[in-house]
Amino acid sequence: MSNLVRFGISLDRGLLEKFDRLIGAKSYGTRSEAFRDLIRQELVEEEWHDAKEIAGAITLIYDHHKRELVNKLLDIQHDFGAIIISAQHIHLDHNNCLELLAVRGAPQKVQRLSENLKAVKGVKHATLSMSTTGKEIT
Repeated sequence: MSNLVRFGISLDRGLLEKFDRLIGAKSYGTRSEAFRDLIRQELVEEEWHDAKEIAGAITLIYDHHKRELVNKLLDIQHDFGAIIISAQHIHLDHNNCLELLAVRGAPQKVQRLSENLKAVKGVKHATLSMSTTGKEIT
């Protein structure tokens, strides 16, 4: 017996038409696929608040010529070494670097790491993308 469950929902016609245009633009094959992704996204966001462990990425853009900037960033990364699972350094041009940090750990610690890195003078832009470890999502 399949675990697949079919159910019906009621939507305003205009909302459904907008949804169909959106999922068409995103190349979903069916409404069901799009609804599954929306549900998973909500569950992942809930996991950020309740979970003991999340996975994610921190992206930094910075000027590597800024005095002591690289050392400050590395010091912070070493302080949070237990949650950084990988780091990649990319030279965008002569002045700018892109640093990608793959992270896994408690959501609060990951957010604190991101905030600490973002606050360093010389960091031009920083983003945190939190996701799930996949353990709680089917």
